[in-house]
Amino acid sequence: MSLTPELAKLKDQIQGHAKAYGLDFFDVVFEMIEPDDVNAVASYGGFPVRYPHWRFGMDYDQLSKGYEWGLQKIYELVINTNPAYAFLMKSNSYVDQKLVMAHVYGHVDFFKNNQWFSKTDRKMLDVMANHAVKIRSYIDRYGQDVVEQFIDHCLSIENLIDPHLPFQVQKDERRNADEIEEDDRTKQPGKLKNTRQYMEHYINPKEFLDDQKKRMEDAQKKSKQFPPQPERDVLKFLLDYAPLEAWEADVLSMLRDEAYYFVPQMQTKIMNEGWASYWHSKILTEKALKDSEIIDFADHHAGTMAMSPGRMNPYKIGIELFRDIEDRWNRGKFGKEYDECEDRVKKANWDRKLGLGRQKIFEVRRACNDITFIDEYITPEFIERYQLYTYEFNRRTNQYEIAERDFKKVKEKLLFMLTNMGQPFMYVTNGNFKNKGDLVIWHKHQGTDLDIKWARETMNAISQLWKRPVHVETEVEGQKKLLTFQDGEFVEENP
Repeated sequence: MSLTPELAKLKDQIQGHAKAYGLDFFDVVFEMIEPDDVNAVASYGGFPVRYPHWRFGMDYDQLSKGYEWGLQKIYELVINTNPAYAFLMKSNSYVDQKLVMAHVYGHVDFFKNNQWFSKTDRKMLDVMANHAVKIRSYIDRYGQDVVEQFIDHCLSIENLIDPHLPFQVQKDERRNADEIEEDDRTKQPGKLKNTRQYMEHYINPKEFLDDQKKRMEDAQKKSKQFPPQPERDVLKFLLDYAPLEAWEADVLSMLRDEAYYFVPQMQTKIMNEGWASYWHSKILTEKALKDSEIIDFADHHAGTMAMSPGRMNPYKIGIELFRDIEDRWNRGKFGKEYDECEDRVKKANWDRKLGLGRQKIFEVRRACNDITFIDEYITPEFIERYQLYTYEFNRRTNQYEIAERDFKKVKEKLLFMLTNMGQPFMYVTNGNFKNKGDLVIWHKHQGTDLDIKWARETMNAISQLWKRPVHVETEVEGQKKLLTFQDGEFVEENP
């Protein structure tokens, strides 16, 4: 349903304010929908059309009950496409619609300009719909149970991709003349250069060249690594080498494309929500709100920003860190002189009146993801102000207590939580283990052991696609372990 005349006028006003502040966004198409429809779209990952699968129904049931019982409410949904599509709940108050529209324009500016979104498919709305049609056709052809079970296996490993792959320069497969000539020489190892053709039989005897070529081929077979280097994109490896039927490969390829689409949103959750919250707050408090609407806005905004000690609210952390950066660059609280100042009072009152804050936050919005955002711009003062300490549960007092206040250690833990979106680093290292066709995946251990229950289920899913045993090299409590899943059995052993 399109906007009412009143909301259409409001949209033009909010859009004008956003442009006046310097935001640069795609066109935004707003649609009015009922609360149940919002929950349905949210359960589909923000898209109105997806392939049929029980997971979406489960998510919908959870969201609907949360809304019905007053535990949660989705105010807005926005899709990263060009043009962008956003959904407004009909039941929202007029003040909420103002807030949501301003928030959406902040999101769409971020989608368009942040570097980590630069490789995403801006036509994903159509792509998702096409995927739904194709998967439904496979269901009609092969049966719902068969296709759904295969999708279950794929979704179990959809995180085993390389988030940085879209930014890697793909190797040029074309070869120049020198490389081709070098290949010709290596195809005939041991061959000596000869300018007299009539002497070829004596200088390069055929029997000798054949023997040298066979030796070289045998050596290459022994030394050849498969894959040549550890492969982080496990889904791509399975697409290339697993014995999949044509429809299975097509489904896996579609789900892999969808997984890559959502990666930037996971990499920038704090920044994205913080940026959108910064601008909805700025636009409404300085431009769009009437006096009679301020209390309602403050109430709803405070509810979104609420954060208890020990918990990470991406909206709160994001907006406050953007505000902190703006304030620091306005006052010149950066650089060698400021960093070396040891007078806390002087640093607190530091003001060079540079006025560079707005320029700086736009620069940060363009270049950073959550990891670089936290790593580069969080300060000891920020940690202390918002009590971003590490907490541990004390069984004696039956409550959580501060375990660590040290800035470096707290920052290190924050970055650890965000690295690889909190998931383990997994690499395919061998696709023909012991010359039996077994698959070996290496867990790059970074201080946290794998959850064995999750590892078992993940290995089961991979083995269903690989059709052979799957092994994982990892560490458990400091000891090297080889986990094996074969014929439905899970075994943990020392290598």
